[in-house]
Amino acid sequence: MTIAIYPGTFDPITKGHIDLVIRASKLFDRVIVAVAINPSKEPTFTLQERVDLAKQTLSTINNVEVCGFEGLLVDVAKEKGADVILRGLRAVSDFEHEFQLAGMNRKMEAEIETLFLTPAEQFTYISSSLVREIAVLGGDVSDFVAPCVVQALKAKLI
Repeated sequence: MTIAIYPGTFDPITKGHIDLVIRASKLFDRVIVAVAINPSKEPTFTLQERVDLAKQTLSTINNVEVCGFEGLLVDVAKEKGADVILRGLRAVSDFEHEFQLAGMNRKMEAEIETLFLTPAEQFTYISSSLVREIAVLGGDVSDFVAPCVVQALKAKLI
């Protein structure tokens, strides 16, 4: 059984994230969406809210599990039995940072590989930070996130 772990802050989860999870669910026996507490970020949603939104948006995919975590990704990956860390690359600008993370994770846990996936073309420009900015300014984000996330953003930001 091959298990992939897809980490991120998912603040909020977007259609780009969902696209990667759907495609990963066809490649791996199990996909774990690991919602992170990132001490360098101040998220709009609490960890539990982000976990709940991810669970709602991914509930129809049978081999996907969602969990929250704090600490080192490699520790959670080992605990969950993951063979692969899945990372999304939207643009070349993402690569340098992601490449560095992959190297550090490999150094800490050589048995876990990092795999990069790119989103479908229609999702390459979507980022959680842009979605939040549009929502704060009163814009319509329904093309970028699931309906439950639209409602959560409205409730949180109004």
